[in-house]
Amino acid sequence: MLYYSALHNEERVVLAIIAITLVLGAVVGFLAGLLGIGGGLIVVPVLLMLLPGFDIVAPEQAIVVAIATSLASIIFTATSSVLAHHRWGNVPWATATAIMVGAAAGAWLVAYLAHYISPGVLQMLFGIAVLILALRMLGSRSAIGKKQLPGASYLAIISAGLGGVASLLGIGGGALFVPMLNYYSVDMRRAIGCAAASGIAIAAFGSLGYVIAGWQHYQLAQGFIGYIYLPALLGIVCTSAFTAPLGAKLTQRLPVLTIKRVFGILLLLIAAKMILS
Repeated sequence: MLYYSALHNEERVVLAIIAITLVLGAVVGFLAGLLGIGGGLIVVPVLLMLLPGFDIVAPEQAIVVAIATSLASIIFTATSSVLAHHRWGNVPWATATAIMVGAAAGAWLVAYLAHYISPGVLQMLFGIAVLILALRMLGSRSAIGKKQLPGASYLAIISAGLGGVASLLGIGGGALFVPMLNYYSVDMRRAIGCAAASGIAIAAFGSLGYVIAGWQHYQLAQGFIGYIYLPALLGIVCTSAFTAPLGAKLTQRLPVLTIKRVFGILLLLIAAKMILS
């Protein structure tokens, strides 16, 4: 307690950020494993409130920093989730490879250009996209669709578009790729495994784009690398990598449509928060 009191205000803020994001990381890691969402759907709204609240960044810059930091954290949560799903046999690598190549290309390009978009527009886009995804998941009546999965080239093109959207919103792959793969007759558990794999590509290449774009605004000495805020990233990844396998294991026990309903309700709540704020 005496040590905490002796710290400078900046150091206390950093410790508070890390403490909060440790809890946040535990939650999003579990959800990443369970639903293949990469955690960004939770991380972005929380950081959007947290960063201006602690006076880390100005409110108008918070959305880009939140998205960039979320994407960087997804590198770790998605990797942990993929390893767990691979052990359970839930990652069809032939399909996942084509998805990852397309998603990486789209994610890098969009992340590099995202800082040109108005913050208000970016937040509204986030909310609307998540609302559409929520309604899509809640309205589903079957575990899988009836369409045949397209060839690798076409699948990579689709994935580039979805990867770009995911990178723009900082949400990883699951929220977009799970419904798409369900539509193309991929069962829920394998769709989640593929989505987690796409999350690695989106997060890695999207983060690189945000680092390059934000380098002129934020420097490492300020706790940033590009648009990525390192103390928040540290807190998230320290716990998320351990809880992601727990969520992945639970997918083996829950009914497929139950997972879809949980996913949809989660998205609906987040969409309402983002649109109305």
